[in-house]
Amino acid sequence: MFKEKKKKKSFIINTVFLVLFAVLIFTPLGTSFKVWVNQLVAMSPSLENKEDFQKVDFGDWKLVDENGNDFNLNELKDKVVVINFWATWCPPCIAEKPSFQELYNDYKNKVVFMFVTTDSPEKVEQFKAKYNYTLPVYYQKNDTPTMLYSSSIPASFVLNKEGEIVIKKFRAADWNSAKFRVILDNLLEEK
Repeated sequence: MFKEKKKKKSFIINTVFLVLFAVLIFTPLGTSFKVWVNQLVAMSPSLENKEDFQKVDFGDWKLVDENGNDFNLNELKDKVVVINFWATWCPPCIAEKPSFQELYNDYKNKVVFMFVTTDSPEKVEQFKAKYNYTLPVYYQKNDTPTMLYSSSIPASFVLNKEGEIVIKKFRAADWNSAKFRVILDNLLEEK
């Protein structure tokens, strides 16, 4: 009798655990939980070693903005650029957007921000409206340049005025940290 009660109790605990696990993984509540966890563990991005800096070859990369206008990559010359590949359904992408928005609010006139997605314009518009984001979104018309390719998102790259990748980050980060702001300010001061 005692063994039966113990088995039954163990079965109930395991079932409850599995149900909670399924809820956290497969439901919208799970997305909120994953976003929260990503924000909790997000760290400030760091500079690559100077010898690892790589100049980006954009090749024939074609982007359009939210109004359907072609983006001229020549506009990036001699500017500090932040490129973020993301999606509206990606919890780590969602987790880092508030810090990007805060950073963008302060640096939008000094730094070129490019939030690149393959999501539909309708989904992006709804996402931005839901969170009151004003981040500039771009849509790819062809393949990503090899140097900016990542098999996972979010993937973020910071380019100095020479067009070199000085930061690569392949998970959620705290882009509005004091540490990153110092890095950005130093990049802006370089000639």
